[in-house]
Amino acid sequence: MTVAIESATARRGGDGGRRPGPLRRLRRGYQRYWYAYAMIAPVVVVLGVLVGYPLVRGFYLTLTDANSLNSARTIGVNHIDATYTFVGLDNYKDILFGPTAYDRFWSHFLWTVVWTALCVFLHYAIGLGLALLLNQKLRGRTLYRLLLILPWAVPTFVTVFSWRVMLADSGALNQLLGHLHLPQPQWLEDTFWQRFAAVMVNTWCGVPFMMVSLLGGLQSIDASLYEAAEMDGANAWQRFRHVTLPGLRAVSSTVVLLGVIWTFNQFNIIFLLFGRTSAPDAQILVTWAYQLGFGQQPRDYAQSAAYGVLLLSILTVFTSFYFRWLKRNDQLAV
Repeated sequence: MTVAIESATARRGGDGGRRPGPLRRLRRGYQRYWYAYAMIAPVVVVLGVLVGYPLVRGFYLTLTDANSLNSARTIGVNHIDATYTFVGLDNYKDILFGPTAYDRFWSHFLWTVVWTALCVFLHYAIGLGLALLLNQKLRGRTLYRLLLILPWAVPTFVTVFSWRVMLADSGALNQLLGHLHLPQPQWLEDTFWQRFAAVMVNTWCGVPFMMVSLLGGLQSIDASLYEAAEMDGANAWQRFRHVTLPGLRAVSSTVVLLGVIWTFNQFNIIFLLFGRTSAPDAQILVTWAYQLGFGQQPRDYAQSAAYGVLLLSILTVFTSFYFRWLKRNDQLAV
């Protein structure tokens, strides 16, 4: 006990028991970890230039009425200064509660939520099914893996343009349906089929990533767990429920979160499949924000930036609740 008291006294001694100030702690940390700071400094600078500054600048624009008519620009040799003014939170109020709030935000928000939920569910369900099949001992398993990874390996614009050609009125898909004497939907004109086509193409592009990730998780599960469950008389469903799914919990939580973030902000597929002006009811929030900022005249930079801030806020809130939900489930499982 004497030794413990002396060591505690020694830790408190030297500066009267007062905790060093923040500047002193920062200086001590720099002297101790200067090499680590030097190694991460280039990354911090690059992130600050490519992410930090655009984010701060975009948030500032949301507090103004900036558009293509009152922003600074150069025409020939003449430079025109910016004339936009500070309007505070008026852009957010107009987007969320204005007279056109439902048509311009809430309808696209609801469709974005449905689009994200459907796509992530299909990605996970189909990817898990394919991963379970490829985890079995099959002849030509390597060839199947290569073929199933192709939709992810091919550049997105090539895949989407190929689907756009096939989904045209006289495309391969409608010709096949015609030969089978089935209805031939207007995939790129009718609102319902536009949304259906968008989900289908995004599922085609997103399943391989989910499949590869879950396949790696399946291969990390100890085979002795399946043997023990089989010896205890567990059937295939029980082994899947009590061994496979718990073993995939860590991988599943990560890929689902990534899938939600990527799908919620999936600009490429919607834009490349329908273009800039067609399919207004199939636009998700990120493509609608692009439409406001670059697809109309005058270009509404302030409202487009406000959509970006709202997207970031929505995903931040979702991620926070998602991690809390995972933590609570982990505690209940223990």
